[in-house]
This record gives sequence, structure tokens and C-alpha cells, in this order.
Amino acid sequence: MANSRYIAIEGPIGVGKTSLAQRLARELDGELVLEEAGANPFLERFYADPRGAALPAQLFFLFQRARQLDQLAQADMFSDLRVADFLMAKDRLFAQITLDRDELDLYEKIYAATEFKAPVPDLVVYLQAPVDTLLFRIARRGIHYEQSIGRRYLERLTDAYSQYFHQYDESPLLIVNAATIDPVNNQLHFELLLDEINSARSGRQFFNPLVSAFA
Repeated sequence: MANSRYIAIEGPIGVGKTSLAQRLARELDGELVLEEAGANPFLERFYADPRGAALPAQLFFLFQRARQLDQLAQADMFSDLRVADFLMAKDRLFAQITLDRDELDLYEKIYAATEFKAPVPDLVVYLQAPVDTLLFRIARRGIHYEQSIGRRYLERLTDAYSQYFHQYDESPLLIVNAATIDPVNNQLHFELLLDEINSARSGRQFFNPLVSAFA
């Protein structure tokens, strides 16, 4: 989508959304908006003890993402390209799979009290990959507190993403099979994906490259 001024990259942990957002912003001379997961002081505790630290970790992300997107919404959206590695909807998606019923009820009340309206992207790029691929990439990048992430958690997370984007219609959506390509480190893969991004129009489109196409 050549005229896109705000592109959001989304997908489950380990799929490569932050790395892709960084490369897109660099190549297209855009402003990068990252969720800064490493700044969350409760995140490491959450991966070690999901039940004990889920709520503070979630609330920290809620206020962090709301602040970042509020700054983005107040900026001149017509002057610069902005590339983000998250949608605000991700916050609720994670809350629904990590919080128990009482915590989720409290979270929803706090969310409603913020009266926050997230800006709508001109294009969302949703990266998909199988759980085995995600586990491999998480292990390869070697962030120590992520190594305790289990298969069941990733299965629930990928299912939640699939269900969310199956119904998503707020902006143009490009769904990418990210299992067989490496657009961050492979120039050909990046150029092919960039062509898809530039040609995206309204509705939803799919980019499902075959391995043989890159031989």
C-alpha cells in the first residue's frame, strides 16, 4: 500500500514482527514504534510464574501501549510513515488468555476507564507460523526468560490470533505465511514481501510463498 502512513506488524511471539518492523522502518525511512517488552519489569516474572505475575505484567503493557499510541495519534499522521510492531487489540488478546476471570474483569474496567481510542492502521501485516517454528525461533534468539514459554501457551496464543484476525475488518489486512521466508535477513524475501505490502488494497489479502519459489 504505497500511500500507507501507519503500518502495524502483528503476530505471535517468535514470528519475527519486531525485526520486520525495524527493517521496514529503516528501508522506508519511517518512524519505528516498538512495544518495548523489555521495559516491562513484570515480564520475566510472568514467564517464570504466569499465575502470580499475569495481572501486573498485563497492566504495565496496557498503559505503555496506550501511551505510545496516544503519542502516535497526536502526531501529524500525514507527514511521516510510522511502522509499529503491535496493535492495541493485542493487549486484550493477551489478557484473555493469561488472566483469570476476576483479573480479567478488573482489567476490562481499567481499560474502559482509560477511554483510549487507538488510531487505525492504514495496513496491518499479520505474520503466521506453526508453533514448532515459533519455538525454534524463540530458542534461537536466546532471550533467557522466554525459554520457559511452553507449547500449550503458544498454541493458545496462535489460536487467539487466528480467531481475532478471522473477524478483523478495521483496516486492510495482509496475512503472511512467515514460516518459509526470512524477510529480515534475505533481500529477495524482503523485496517480495515489500511488493505485497505496496500492492495491498482494501479487504484482506494472503501472501503464501512456496519454498521452491526462492530456490
